[in-house]
Amino acid sequence: MHPAFLYLPGSRLSPAELSAARIDGHVIDLGEAYVPADLVETAEVRASTLASLVRPGTAASGPTAAWIHGAGDAPPAVHHVKRSADRRLRPQTSGRLVFHDTLLAASDQQMIAGIAVSTPVRTLLDLATTLHRDPRVLPWMDHLARVFPGLASEAAASVRSLRRVPGSRAGLAALERLVVRTT
Repeated sequence: MHPAFLYLPGSRLSPAELSAARIDGHVIDLGEAYVPADLVETAEVRASTLASLVRPGTAASGPTAAWIHGAGDAPPAVHHVKRSADRRLRPQTSGRLVFHDTLLAASDQQMIAGIAVSTPVRTLLDLATTLHRDPRVLPWMDHLARVFPGLASEAAASVRSLRRVPGSRAGLAALERLVVRTT
């Protein structure tokens, strides 16, 4: 996405100017930025709006990655990132960002608009194994499985290969229900 279409508060326009443009219908707020109201919302556009949160050495994960891949209309209230670098990081967190200090393998990452994002399969796998702790991820799983047909069965096969991972039984059951619903 061309940077001319991305309006970060305080860079080219003040937050007040962006709010006025939003009220007038010229821009919409998307993620952590504003984009023209008539811009097609793609994975690249969604990822670009989160570039200020997903710093080098981290990758968007969980509900954030699901939203970037096209699941759901609105971004999650709290964004999730995982460590994507071999070295330890000192993340700058806030109330809008959760940092997971587990390494996301390079094979489970893809670059979208210059930021690292967990792949759809890895995203669904992470959401499934989180389900036992946080049932709010279930709609993200459902939306992601509908965006990518066949993804639920691929993620279920990945869960079956895991050994002694907390939440894998509940996650597998949810994935098997998704396989039935999305096929």
